[in-house]
Amino acid sequence: MIVCPKCKHQNPDGATQCEACLEPLPTTTNCPNCGAIVQTDATFCGQCGYNLQPQAEVEEEIPEALEIPEIPATIVTESATLAGKTSETKERQIPSLEKVSMPTTVSPPPPQTEIAATTPASEEVANLIASVLNKENESEPVAPFSTRSQSLPDLEAEEEEEGVKSEATVVTGQATQLQVITAKLLHVQTNKTIDLQQNLSIIHIGKPNEQVPPDIDVSGFPNSDVVSRIHADIRVEGGTYFIEDVGSTNGTYVNHAPLAIGNRHKLRAGDRIALGKEDKVTFIFQMS
Repeated sequence: MIVCPKCKHQNPDGATQCEACLEPLPTTTNCPNCGAIVQTDATFCGQCGYNLQPQAEVEEEIPEALEIPEIPATIVTESATLAGKTSETKERQIPSLEKVSMPTTVSPPPPQTEIAATTPASEEVANLIASVLNKENESEPVAPFSTRSQSLPDLEAEEEEEGVKSEATVVTGQATQLQVITAKLLHVQTNKTIDLQQNLSIIHIGKPNEQVPPDIDVSGFPNSDVVSRIHADIRVEGGTYFIEDVGSTNGTYVNHAPLAIGNRHKLRAGDRIALGKEDKVTFIFQMS
């Protein structure tokens, strides 16, 4: 059925003008999601809430691969260089030992009387050899440095994992703090914002009356004479907001499409709600 926006007469599907007042009827089409009849200029389907506007394609940006510096290779090279310097030091020390311990000229065997005099020299040579060997033993522990240098990537990986965990914890905490969602109505004509009360499951919209006092009083807005005293309700169910016309005289329009009495429309951020005809009292549904 096509509802005439002027006289509210229900016309059969496919009609081009109202049978009662001969007013041209808005052109309609079918919702690609649920098949319901919607106006061609509607933004969302009044039955299932499907977005009827074409969506622009979003180009996905592929981040470039990060270059990881080869830190371990540099450390191993430095350790290898240090080991090379150590080996060069050994080679330089050994020839000095050969010069002391290996004389070029062979002297004849000393007589029996000179044994006491030559004994201290042999002791000095032995002490010199022992000191050189001790230096070699002290310089050899350089090798474990390469082992420590090779384990640095593991330590860095553990630090990065701990950093990622800490960042994830911070992000999770921030997400927990941002779970409170508030809904608002922005009055288009005056640019005034009305906060929807979070402690109410049904929010009445209208003007002062003795039967159902309104939670949102629109009597102070311009052109409020087109709004009924008991006009519409906003229902909150599980964090989802719905709007329903409860029998207004001039009707309720969502995204320029009339909302049948008793039918609910699931509200989404940016939906345009008009109370009455000619779009005189209009609100934009916002969530933050």
